[in-house]
Amino acid sequence: MLDQLDDEGLERLVQKRKKERELAQQQKEAEEKANQEVQSEQSQEKTTITTNEAQPPTTPPPPPPNNEEEEENSMSFLGHLEVLRWHLMRSVIAIFIFTIAAALLMKSYIFPEIIIAPTKLNFWTYQQLCELSNLLNTDALCIKKLGFTIQSRKLPAQFTTHIRASLVIGFIAAFPYVFWEIWRFIKPALYTKEQIMAKSTVFFVSLLFFMGVAFGYYLILPLSLNFLGNYQLDPNILNEIDLGNYISTIISIILAAGIMFQLPMLSLFFSKIGLLTPQFLMNYRKHSVVVILFISAILTPPDVASQLLLSVPLFLLYEVSIQISKYVTKNNKI
Repeated sequence: MLDQLDDEGLERLVQKRKKERELAQQQKEAEEKANQEVQSEQSQEKTTITTNEAQPPTTPPPPPPNNEEEEENSMSFLGHLEVLRWHLMRSVIAIFIFTIAAALLMKSYIFPEIIIAPTKLNFWTYQQLCELSNLLNTDALCIKKLGFTIQSRKLPAQFTTHIRASLVIGFIAAFPYVFWEIWRFIKPALYTKEQIMAKSTVFFVSLLFFMGVAFGYYLILPLSLNFLGNYQLDPNILNEIDLGNYISTIISIILAAGIMFQLPMLSLFFSKIGLLTPQFLMNYRKHSVVVILFISAILTPPDVASQLLLSVPLFLLYEVSIQISKYVTKNNKI
């Protein structure tokens, strides 16, 4: 029995020592592995340092371009285009509405009472000129004959005339609203002082435009029709005016007069930005007289009275433009 106990104790002792040796071996292997890892890291650090010392220092790459400002400007530009598009759309709609109204009233009122009226001797201008001739005891101003007839030589001429006349009348009627839409687009770009000075721009531009249209319709157009309609190179040649040509003449004269009456507003604008001075206008006053008389001679019959009737309003507009330029220039200096 004692022998068995001794054998068992001896066997346990051997196993215990064997386990101790195994643990010691494992610890040794773990320490060696840790030492190898440390040595490997140190060698890598030395290699990195050596490489960095061998290579020259490099500047960091530039940051990517910042396109935020460009995108903001682009969006701002596109935004302005969008706003302008809606202003133009509303203007076109207004013109379209007035064009439809003019087309509906064309046959019953507009064409016989407005468009074709200057070809009749009972037109208001002809009557006033005859009364003025009676007061002056002369027949120079009284128009007693219009030596032309209007004909339609093309099949669709009357239909296209209906459309053209309706469009032009629609534009003239909608002009204040159209200019108001354009002004609403331009106004935010002006300074507060400029906005105050231009507070009544829409009213005065519209007023001058309608004054010019009335001036062209009641004065320039009748005098031009009288001269051109009665002018003959030979008595055997008849003046048979085409309908389309007659409408084109009316449109060109009326719109040209409406634009011509914007001279004071143009003087205001160019004086405001410094491109026009009252001294410049006064220095070229004599030249303006020649130009105005030349225009009057082209648009009126070759007589002094008719030229004066046309040129006097243009002289007045030029003088008003000088006064406006003086006023604006004086305020700019203050």
